Amino acid sequence: MESPLLIDAIIVTTGSCLWYVCFAYYNRKKAAQAMHWFETACSHRGRVTELHWHGSSSLHARLAFAAHWFENARVTVRLRPRPLPLRWLYSLWKRERETLTFEADLDCAPGFQLQIFRHRWLTHNHTRGNVQHRGWELHHSSPVLLTTRSEWTHELTPVVNTLMTAKGHHLLSVRFREESPHLAATLPLAALNDEQAATSFLKVLRALAEGASLHPQ
Repeated sequence: MESPLLIDAIIVTTGSCLWYVCFAYYNRKKAAQAMHWFETACSHRGRVTELHWHGSSSLHARLAFAAHWFENARVTVRLRPRPLPLRWLYSLWKRERETLTFEADLDCAPGFQLQIFRHRWLTHNHTRGNVQHRGWELHHSSPVLLTTRSEWTHELTPVVNTLMTAKGHHLLSVRFREESPHLAATLPLAALNDEQAATSFLKVLRALAEGASLHPQ
């Protein structure tokens, strides 16, 4: 009786180890590809100086940029915990997204606190038929901004205008604050799929930093 149980235990242990090794390698390869695109986009302006992993699903990198670009810059790549099956299934159930977050200090701390979340809602294809049947009219609108601020101050305008008018980016959230890090921006990792996407992301980061620098603390 002990022999079959021992064999089953060996099979389960070997299978779990293979699962962990294979998916840990997959995560590392995926994160390395994203960092490659980002570092390529930063060429002549910045470079990666340090890389280290936290577990099997979180990569942290430090970057050095040219003067007057970014200070104390760092990137965090968060992946699904594929090497751990139960955690992976939970992340899928929670619809957690794989992301890349850029954080840095600016030359001057911004004189405001601001956190923006970007949402996009899409309709299903059959909606057009329902609208025609009900006699509705659909109109395309420009981006809509919903804010919790009771007063809109002028120093926020350049930053918000950048987010609403810049094309080619897929930012999920942006945060400005007076304490370090002054700027934090997150986008889905799937959007960083080539050098052009990484370059667009970097351009938006620079535009945001320049907009915030118009009204330093």
